[in-house]
Amino acid sequence: MSRRYFGTDGIRGQSNVFPMTPDLAMRVGIAVGTIFRRGQHRHRVVIGKDTRLSGYMLENALVAGFTAAGLDVFLLGPIPTPAVAMLTRSLRADIGVMISASHNPFADNGIKLFGPDGYKLSDEIEQQIEELLDKDIYAQLAPAKEIGRAKRVDGDIYRYIEFVKRTLPRDVTLHGLRIAIDCANGAAYKVAPAALWELGAEVITIGNEPNGTNINLDCGSTHPSALQKKVHEVRADIGIALDGDADRVIIVDENGAIVDGDQLMAVIAETWANDQSLKGDGIVATVMSNLGLERFLNGKGLNLARTKVGDRYVVEYMRQHHYNVGGEQSGHIVLSDFGTTGDGIIAALQILACVKRTGKTVSEICHRFDPVPQLLRNVRISGGKPLEDKTVKQAIADAESELAKSGRLVIRPSGTEPLIRVMAEGDDRSQIERIVNDLVGVIGGARGAAA
Repeated sequence: MSRRYFGTDGIRGQSNVFPMTPDLAMRVGIAVGTIFRRGQHRHRVVIGKDTRLSGYMLENALVAGFTAAGLDVFLLGPIPTPAVAMLTRSLRADIGVMISASHNPFADNGIKLFGPDGYKLSDEIEQQIEELLDKDIYAQLAPAKEIGRAKRVDGDIYRYIEFVKRTLPRDVTLHGLRIAIDCANGAAYKVAPAALWELGAEVITIGNEPNGTNINLDCGSTHPSALQKKVHEVRADIGIALDGDADRVIIVDENGAIVDGDQLMAVIAETWANDQSLKGDGIVATVMSNLGLERFLNGKGLNLARTKVGDRYVVEYMRQHHYNVGGEQSGHIVLSDFGTTGDGIIAALQILACVKRTGKTVSEICHRFDPVPQLLRNVRISGGKPLEDKTVKQAIADAESELAKSGRLVIRPSGTEPLIRVMAEGDDRSQIERIVNDLVGVIGGARGAAA
């Protein structure tokens, strides 16, 4: 069944444009509250957000919906997505909500939902929500005497800081490390620098002055050049770049080189395998992770299980097959020994632990393999279904046949934007560039697309 509201990571879109309107947010609150209103106890929901201007609007609309459905609401304020997942469990809430569009520009926003176990909702529950949203939702309202209450809870960010600090091995401190961190003017602008400082590091922070419109603006994990400059300027041992809701991380080494999620997963996998703490005989990643990572792991006797794009699918596979390390090239790193979703701060601490224990530099630690040449290009679509075009299908089949023995081809619609993503990788860079450029041209020439 087609989905009208939910994408790969909750509901997302441009603020004040359907579906990211206050009316829809209120209806989501009523629908979700109705589904999770089980039993006679007082039900509760925790709501966190990043620093987008539209967060105020959506937060109030969600509060109206949840309280109208009879749930009590705990407002956490600006706080990372993984903190919402953790506090949903810690506060024994029935549902957790994060208002964020992650790494997107400030004009976008989104609603991410977590169940009482701290995991993102299943496709089946999201489908139930969609069905309720298109019905007479107001028939689900609570009686007057059962309307919920709302209160702001400011101190619970410190629960998360303490939780994060406990994930660093007990024999490790960050004393002697100079760390530059870019908080993307987002949800972690308070908690991330505080956690690193309390663990003993010297911390230089940028991207920690949110104003409602500068989240992810020329900063954070999607724009690491500002952090690279700061690492050089202050001669930092490492740079840590988070995104707007701090569920992903990119590292900058002491030379200013960028370390992506694939390299970080390689470091953690090898380290945990040597400590005999790696579960599942490998890790879980998506179809977008570099072939070089797969070859590196295979060389260590470890496997790489691949899922479709979206950290929720990584987590689902990890749970089903008992892995404890997974993630995405973009920097979503899921460590299920510690949490239920991607956590940029916790992933960074695992890298810092490796640096401290070995006494090596970040550049030595974080270059585990040479990536296979990989090229990703996007084709913006304005309507139609270009991937169903016969000419496009034949071009894709020809490219897959050409790459069969030396590389991979991944073509998929974006789950959050009106784009077709075309990615190819292989040992021959010129071949990869030719194949991707040809496919972009063919897809862009199909009805409803523009390269």
